[in-house]
Amino acid sequence: MSVRIYKKTNWFFLFLSPTQVNFVVCQLFALLTALWFRLYLHPSKTSTFVRHVVATLLGFYLALFCFGWYALHFLVQSGLTYSIMIFAGVEHMHKYCFVVALGYLTFCQITRVYVFDYGMYSADFTGPMMVITQKITSLAFEIHDGMARKEELLTSSQKCLAVRRMPSLLEYLSYNCNFMGILAGPTCSYNDYIAFIEGTAYRLKHLESNGKENGKCKQLDPSPKVDVIHKLCTCAVSLLVYLSVFRTCPVERSIEDGFIATTPFHLQVAYLYLSMLATRPKYYFVWTLADAINNAAGFGFNGYNKDGTPRWDLISNLRILDIEFATSFKMFLDNWNIQTALWLKRVCYERCPYNPTAATFLLSAIWHGVYPGYYLTFFTGILMTMAARAIRHNVRPHFLGSAALELLYDVVTWAGTQIAICSCPGLIGGLIARLQTLVFMPRHLRAKEVSSDPAALQAPSSPPDTESNCSQKRKAS
Repeated sequence: MSVRIYKKTNWFFLFLSPTQVNFVVCQLFALLTALWFRLYLHPSKTSTFVRHVVATLLGFYLALFCFGWYALHFLVQSGLTYSIMIFAGVEHMHKYCFVVALGYLTFCQITRVYVFDYGMYSADFTGPMMVITQKITSLAFEIHDGMARKEELLTSSQKCLAVRRMPSLLEYLSYNCNFMGILAGPTCSYNDYIAFIEGTAYRLKHLESNGKENGKCKQLDPSPKVDVIHKLCTCAVSLLVYLSVFRTCPVERSIEDGFIATTPFHLQVAYLYLSMLATRPKYYFVWTLADAINNAAGFGFNGYNKDGTPRWDLISNLRILDIEFATSFKMFLDNWNIQTALWLKRVCYERCPYNPTAATFLLSAIWHGVYPGYYLTFFTGILMTMAARAIRHNVRPHFLGSAALELLYDVVTWAGTQIAICSCPGLIGGLIARLQTLVFMPRHLRAKEVSSDPAALQAPSSPPDTESNCSQKRKAS
């Protein structure tokens, strides 16, 4: 089902793998379809039923094109959890849905990585399942809040997100598998998605004299054109930077023995920062393009700015400048993969009675996948978060006396944050790459590797397997 389009395209696609080309082509198709969806299937021109059906069928088509019959896992996961929602009581179904959705995702991740496709960055069908898992669990908790908990026990955000009726099967599948977010998300609340489908998400604009008809106000839908164009330009720049710089500064070089032995420490740190800086535009491209697709369909409207221009950042997944100039680990995480951070906060952090910070990092590690590096990275993240809080509480007050001291504090904390973020995946990856290969690789692949490299039997202290390590890092988000 996956078509190797890249062979018939120009040199630009030679830098991408077949599955990456398929992803880009499908997302561009989704972008054009989103424009058609907003203009010709507008809520004023057709029913919500048609909009749900079209969005769902197009989503399944894109999933089948990119992942083949592995896309059936999306239906199985959604079907199992919807059955729990229907047949289990609202008092406990959120717990059952959480366990089943996350457990099925973990099962698929284990089989994909350690049974069928170890160490290869191929068409990862578990990527969309990660977003579907977020949607399933979010909706389960929102239904529980709206139908089982007392109003006075809910926080203000829980009251806003609470779902007061059980969704139909079509609404549920449309929410989980619509064409706008099936490949790269981002996740969103169920109420926001239904408001978009029903056409009730827009607010009344401040009208000028030409916005009135027969003495009555005319309600106009805000146009996403400017924001879509801006985000597409960001995508183009991000992709260009990634393709041109990433290959000249590969991350795996930073853990090579020769590089470490011949390069001064300060230059190693500088190289690691530049290599990680060149890696991030890949995620900027994917998430910004996904945001543009949703906006082009009319989804993502978030009110108006003070100057009256519409805001289209309701489901935006990152703020690039805030990421690159983050002065703390928390600031970096708050602006990186924003919708995932909100999901972790709403599902775990706000509800966990014991040590919510550690529980949230653990859930994030489980959700990301079964590579050991994830668990070590997020364990390190707990320590970094606690250390950053302590430093901010005890050190920052001494730098608030003047603007110069505040600037100095910001520069030092920015440098420390960037070094810590860049060093953590590199150091952990270098330490566990070989262990992961020898311990977790399937027996037949391990035997094949050893037989193809007899010297490995005589050199237990050989350099890490950078290919496996590279694959692990490319999956980190």
